[in-house]
Order: sequence, then structure tokens, then C-alpha cells
Amino acid sequence: MKEPGEWADIGERVRECRLAAGMSQEQLAAALRLDRTMIAKIERGARRVDALELAKLSSVLKVPLTYFLTPAPLVVSRRAELADDTLTDAARQSYRLEVALSAWLADIRQMIDMGGFSPPGRERYPVAIQDASDARRAALWVRDRLDLGRGPIDSLMSVCERLGQLVAVVEVPGEGASLVEDDLAVAVVSRHDDPGRRRATAAHELGHLIVGDEYSTDIGVHVSRDDREAMIDAFAAELLIPVEAFVAPVRRSEAVRREDLVSLAARFRTSWSLTIRQAVVSGVIDGNAAREMRRRNPTRAELMEAVGWAPQPDLETVRVPPSYAHAVVECFRRSLITASRAVELMRGQIVAADLPLRDDAEPDL
Repeated sequence: MKEPGEWADIGERVRECRLAAGMSQEQLAAALRLDRTMIAKIERGARRVDALELAKLSSVLKVPLTYFLTPAPLVVSRRAELADDTLTDAARQSYRLEVALSAWLADIRQMIDMGGFSPPGRERYPVAIQDASDARRAALWVRDRLDLGRGPIDSLMSVCERLGQLVAVVEVPGEGASLVEDDLAVAVVSRHDDPGRRRATAAHELGHLIVGDEYSTDIGVHVSRDDREAMIDAFAAELLIPVEAFVAPVRRSEAVRREDLVSLAARFRTSWSLTIRQAVVSGVIDGNAAREMRRRNPTRAELMEAVGWAPQPDLETVRVPPSYAHAVVECFRRSLITASRAVELMRGQIVAADLPLRDDAEPDL
């Protein structure tokens, strides 16, 4: 039986999930066929919630049931609590990403507890970061450590996994979030962004692991949050498309053409804005040329013509790390989880028909 403090924690999560869903207490009560006063008592922790009601709350509020039952992570990307008088769309998105992140962490823990998954060890850049130049060097350190050279990265998912960060692509609006708890580093990336932005988000969240953030001692305490985020952005940009990539176009012509940058954006599968930003950092174009080029985003036809193929979207069909996906399938084979739970754990990467056949009946988990 839960203690009073635990019911209060569940109530607070219900309240914040309700606010994130844009629902009033009256609307939530109507959806659950309860009186509004019952919702108020639940949110205050003054009323217990049975399993059936929790399942209904999960369905109506569109959050995993496990989010109400598992302990909150020690460190999360969202620091401010949701409140009626400060609620914004950005705050709602941030909270829902936190929910997805917490659920992702809980699912990984379950796989570990079942003995089917051993998470990779975490890597950290061994030098303190002071500015954007240091962050860019950290990105090149990652490339060298993984023998990636200076060419395009095929899969950010695999790169993050090799460095100890487990990334899931989730059906939640926003960008991304990450945390480190004990021995696990996890991150989520929204599938709602365009492919180039998804890759930039994944690289950014990896930067929080490799470079550090305001909760580590690797970045000075006197650096503002905006400056810290700028360092992480510099890391992400250099990881995705190093400035060395702009050397070849310079050697071919005296001035870099728009077509040269379109080709680079297609090959490295980066957004047009990030490509332009890195071109400025490399010195091959100036601010005036950058402003002009930003007015003309490349079309799909231009990208196809530039390199002969349409860039394959990263972080879309592959939603979870390969080693984790293998663990889920193995747990299903061993009858430790049901088919529906396996699909849920894979975050839409597969459907039940994709799972291997097994002779025994599924357990009721």
C-alpha cells in the first residue's frame, strides 16, 4: 500500500499531465465520469486511485501508465513546475517530453531487470569546456574516437548508443530532452520535426552528455544558460558537418556557390540553416552571403540533383537503439513480455505482426 506522500506525488503528476494536455478539472472529470471534486482530491493526494482509474487517466491524458507508478528521475531537462498562471505551449511540450523521457528510462530499467539488456558504458570528453571552440574540438574528439573521419554520419542513433546515450524517437511535439541517472544516460527526440532538425536535436542532446551542462563541473558556473546552450549547439554543428567539409568547395572555386552548400546539406543530411551557419564559421561565406542564401531553401529536387539521391531521413523508421531492440525481441521470445508490450517498448518501430512466432501463450503483463 502506498504511503500518503506517494499518493501526493501521483496527484501532482496527474495535475501536471492535465495541464500539459490543456484540460480543466471539469473536462478531465467528465472524461473519467467522475465529479470534479474527485479530481481535485486526487491532485491534492487526498484520494487514492485504483488500478482501473490509473489506466483511464493514462488513456485520457495520453501518458504511459508507468509514469504514474515509477519514481521521478533525479535530474530532468525541465526545471520549473507547471502552473495555471505560467502555462505556455512551450511549457506543455517540455513537460510531455519529460514524461516521454521518464517512461523511456523506466522501460530501459525493465529490460535490464529482466536480464535481457546491458547498457553501454558512458563516454565523457576529458577536457573542461570553456567556449564554443572547445566544444567544437570535443565534437572532433567524438569523431576520432569512433573512427568516423570527417564525412557524413549515417546514423545518429548508433553514434549516441556507442557513446553510452540511449535515444528514443517519440510521438511528442517539441524537440528533445535528456538526463543522466546513476549509470544510465537517456534522451528522447521528437519525430514531429523535419529530418535535419531531428538530427540536430539528437546531436545537441549528445552534447549535454559529452560536454556537460549546468549540473556538471565541466562547464564553469559563471557561464549563463544561454552561453552553455550555445556551446552545445557548436558541438552539435561540428559533429554533424565539420568545418573541414567546406574545404573541398573552396579548392574547386574561388567563391563558394549556393550549389556547393546544397550538395553538402544533402550529403551530410543537415538542415539548410545549420549548413549555412557552419559555412560562416568555416569562413567560406560572410554574413551578407549567408543572409542571401537563407532566403532560398533548397527543394527536394535540388537535393536529389545535387547528389543523385534523396537524403534518407534519420531517426524516423528506427525509433530505438539496435541493442535495445534486440533485447525486447529476446524478452518476447522468452515469454517475459506480451506482444503488445513489445510493440510499446519499441515505440512504433514495429507492429505485432513483425514479432517472431512462438508456441507458448503470452503472459498477462
